[in-house]
Amino acid sequence: MSTVLACGAWLKNAACLLQDGQITWSPQHGDLDDPASCIALEASVARLVAQADGALDAVAHDLHPDFFSSRLAVRVAAELGVPAIGVQHHLAHIGVVMAEQKVSGAVIGVALDGVGMGTDGLAWGGELLLVDGAQWQRLGHLQALALPGGDVAAREPWRMAASVLHALGRGTEITPRFTGAVGKMAAQTVQAMLARDLRCPLTSSAGRWFDAAAGALGISVRQGAEAEAAIALERLASAYLTSHAAPDCRDGYVIDAAGALDLRPVLARLFALADSIDPNAIAFGAALFHLTLVDGLVDWITAAAGTHHLSTVVFGGGCFFNRILAERLTTALHHRGLRTLLPDVVSCGDAGLALGQTWVASQQLKEVSVCV
Repeated sequence: MSTVLACGAWLKNAACLLQDGQITWSPQHGDLDDPASCIALEASVARLVAQADGALDAVAHDLHPDFFSSRLAVRVAAELGVPAIGVQHHLAHIGVVMAEQKVSGAVIGVALDGVGMGTDGLAWGGELLLVDGAQWQRLGHLQALALPGGDVAAREPWRMAASVLHALGRGTEITPRFTGAVGKMAAQTVQAMLARDLRCPLTSSAGRWFDAAAGALGISVRQGAEAEAAIALERLASAYLTSHAAPDCRDGYVIDAAGALDLRPVLARLFALADSIDPNAIAFGAALFHLTLVDGLVDWITAAAGTHHLSTVVFGGGCFFNRILAERLTTALHHRGLRTLLPDVVSCGDAGLALGQTWVASQQLKEVSVCV
């Protein structure tokens, strides 16, 4: 059995050591944009290496080469003379459940979060995967959206709403719609960036779709903390659903021939609701977005499971902290005859990612040993 050290994610970083089938965790260090967190991670990695009973077989890390955790993993692996294994972020989220619950065989993996580097170098975050040990395949993803201004768009949901307007062919509405909230100069700038495709990298992130919905409804313009807009959206939706019937979600999404789940139709409805004088319109829109996403995911996942003759679906990523999403998606898939798995003890967010990294790396090492 492989002995693997994993250096974890960028956000909510924690490292872990897999040895003899047992996991030893470091403390949670926090986000690696803080130098103190980087120093703490380095010390934790040294302690875990010292705790290993014998030589390590590999050091696992995120695919992003600029993360401190990735650079540290490569350096430690070189010092120890063992492979450094890069693990795609969303595959690692699925690996968390595979490791924690000792799942064997092929599964459909659904990873929904804010961001993680894909194998194509783009920002992923809404991923439908086929995972079978060391072998995996990206079956589909959420429709990609432009990030006007790059990372700043993750902090300003109005920019993601503007991105959806542009994707709907309604880019000229950006300036008049958002001038009151952010000023004419900012609105004009983002409209021009999208029109000219300047500093607008693409992302398939589920988190950014939540931001776009919150921005379209006017719930959030700027976020002071991670997932603040999504949490506000969920609270409104939850309050609405406790006292109202579920909204009609028909025609709110499209699954295209390439396997992309496109939520632009429901976002078009949210912009109209934002302009409504109905006092319940915003909360209704929050509920509509959640339930449309669930319906779209159910159809998406069910089709993939049928195509690949699988009955187990594994969830991972921080979006599954959302109770409406997790509970309604689980219930709906059970009604379709599918088994669903979420992390039980380990976080479904980035704090648990190192466990998934160890699982993926150990699967790869096992495949190599079989081939040899």
